[in-house]
Amino acid sequence: METKRLLKVRRRQKERKPEFRRYCWNKKLRLRNKSWRRPRGLHSKLRKRYGGKWTGRIVVNVGFGSPKAVRGLHPSGYEEVLVYNPADLEKIDSERQAARIASCVGMKKRLAIEDRAKELGIKILNPSG
Repeated sequence: METKRLLKVRRRQKERKPEFRRYCWNKKLRLRNKSWRRPRGLHSKLRKRYGGKWTGRIVVNVGFGSPKAVRGLHPSGYEEVLVYNPADLEKIDSERQAARIASCVGMKKRLAIEDRAKELGIKILNPSG
C-alpha cells in the first residue's frame, strides 16, 4: 500500500519537474538530444545561478529526486527484469518483478516466453500484439 502511495507521489513530482536541458542546447545541433551535463565553466552564469539569458534556468540538484523506495520501478510498481529466453523466467519473483522481453528476441522465442510467463503467472511489460 505504501508503494502505491509513493508511486503516486513520484508521478506528481515528475509532472512538476522541469525538463533539464543541456546548456546551449538550442545553439548547437549536436547538443539537441543530449542528456543533462553540469556546467563547469569558470564564468558560467548557469553554474553560478544568476543573471544573463539563463535566469529562468534551473540546475539539477538534490530536491528533484523521486522517493527512494520506488526509484527505478516501473509505473505499475513492478521491478523490471530483462528476459532473453524462457529459462530466464524461472528466476523471476512474480509478486514484485515483471518481465520485459529483450528487443533482440525473435517472434518464435517471444511467443514461447509469453506462454511460459502465463503458466508461471508473470506479468510481461511489452507483450506482442
